[in-house]
Amino acid sequence: MARVALYARYSSDNQSESSIDDQLRLCRLQAIRERWEVAGTYHDAAISGASTILRTGIQQLVHDAQRGLFEVVLAEALDRISRDQADVANLFKHLRFAG
Repeated sequence: MARVALYARYSSDNQSESSIDDQLRLCRLQAIRERWEVAGTYHDAAISGASTILRTGIQQLVHDAQRGLFEVVLAEALDRISRDQADVANLFKHLRFAG
């Protein structure tokens, strides 16, 4: 059974913490369908999608990936990870290196 890390984010003060809860709920349902074990959840609140490297939730996710705590990262949509393709590629590089 694959171990999965769930990630959620909302970007502005106009949204609420419930946005993260909704995203994580959808991710948990997908993990159940895939028969993946949820190894951890990570989130960032009221932080822009343009500042991937500055987000503490993403930093902790990368750190835990390096520790081998999970094999899969799941988010509701790719723009929850970042809206910048270079940031996504950089994160992918770090996660790929972590295994």
